[in-house]
Amino acid sequence: MTNVPQSVTEFLAAKRIAVAGVSRHHNEAANHVYRRLRDTGHDVVPVNPMAIEIEGETCYPNLAAVPGPIDAVMIATPPAAAAEVVRQAHERGVKLVWFHRSFGDGSVAPEALVACDTRGIHAIVGGCPLMYCGDVDLPHRCFRWWMDLRGRSPA
Repeated sequence: MTNVPQSVTEFLAAKRIAVAGVSRHHNEAANHVYRRLRDTGHDVVPVNPMAIEIEGETCYPNLAAVPGPIDAVMIATPPAAAAEVVRQAHERGVKLVWFHRSFGDGSVAPEALVACDTRGIHAIVGGCPLMYCGDVDLPHRCFRWWMDLRGRSPA
């Protein structure tokens, strides 16, 4: 795909990605992201404090509980939880997070963005990996076009 922002390229180059906010409900946006990253060869770790298993995989309550390294974090939580995920990412040495957002605020919260800035974490704000990763479906191609047009694409 052409014109992929450098930050997105770096995120998708990460070997191990935690997806914070996966749901016990199969059709939530975070689960779609989780599956796409998994299906395109990433080592993906589900994170949700209310689940012990997601789609047949062990789910961890927080980033501290995840064994092994984490290279990047996809934040698909409610905005109120995003700053805490950033704090946990910082404690794990993660330098790249992506805040999911389609319409509205998504997972983006002002205090979470400030937390990234003060901790030296690069934040990708808006959209999701489904706009760039693997075979991009028509709805996500259209959504990417719309976000580009509105100046809301990840940078």
